[in-house]
Amino acid sequence: MEFPFDINTLFSERVSILDQTLVAGRKSAGRPDLQAHIATVIDELGRASAKAQQLTAPITSASKLQSQRHQLYLLKDAESNGGRGVVVGFLKVGYKKLFLLDLQGVHIETEPLCVLDFYIAENLQRHGYGQELFDFMLQHKNLEPVLMAYDRPSPKFLSFLAKHYCLTRSVPQVNNFVVFEGFFLNRSAAQLRKVPLKKLDGEIKPYSLMEREVVRQEQRVLPWPFAPPHSPQRLVSSQYSHSLSVGSSPSRAPPRVAPVSAPGGNRDQSPQSPLIDRCRARRTSQQGLVARCSLYSRHLDCRAVGLQDRHLPGPGLSRFHLCLHPRKVLSAARAP
Repeated sequence: MEFPFDINTLFSERVSILDQTLVAGRKSAGRPDLQAHIATVIDELGRASAKAQQLTAPITSASKLQSQRHQLYLLKDAESNGGRGVVVGFLKVGYKKLFLLDLQGVHIETEPLCVLDFYIAENLQRHGYGQELFDFMLQHKNLEPVLMAYDRPSPKFLSFLAKHYCLTRSVPQVNNFVVFEGFFLNRSAAQLRKVPLKKLDGEIKPYSLMEREVVRQEQRVLPWPFAPPHSPQRLVSSQYSHSLSVGSSPSRAPPRVAPVSAPGGNRDQSPQSPLIDRCRARRTSQQGLVARCSLYSRHLDCRAVGLQDRHLPGPGLSRFHLCLHPRKVLSAARAP
């Protein structure tokens, strides 16, 4: 692949190793103009590789290389293009944490070196450049090809591995990576770690199950003012705060009850569980209780407004005591 600038100026070695710094040698260090040319070369190689593999978008670019801890091996031919040099191809590798299936179908967690992209210019293929570049990478990493994982290899790349490295028997995986049988046979136990099975949930206590069911039913049946969708916990706590009866202790958890529906609403609009019915019946039986002293009542009786300190005839009823509540008001008889 030819470029309008001198390739030999950018890459001094036949095979250059690039990382996130985009520095190919001493010449390009601290030279923004040379680094811009290097970025152009990487972008053009990435687009050519995506086109050859029929991908919708390039998986290799200068910006991606700068943001990831990958390495790119670039091969050049210094004598072509009138001594200006041409780029033959590239090989990109990097470590990735993978969950793979071994020969027995057991999930294994490992982080091998992966071949992420591999491209040789079409007009320079079948000249031994691909094997030269791949062997350089293996020697630099001191690694065997069977111990590597391959990200979405094309049929041509699989034929390349079978021809030059005898990698033919792959282990089926559920992801896009391809590994071969020797991958699991030649690795130590420290490099392969079995994924632990997911722990089963502990036994649910009966009272915990009942409370969850009550909360679920309350959140499903209550209309808007009483069950705001954004704060179910606040709704439950507010019910606790208003369900304290006479003589109850603040430190004692009050019984969970289902709130009364909106005035005029139909309580039979949705089916209720027996637990909800019992809670509603218990709460209804408490509606006749009269708040004593300074405690607040739970009910609103509009007819009681204005009846405070009103004397009524009768031996047991001397006067009415009006109890105010933020929501409800009730007039109740109090003994002398």
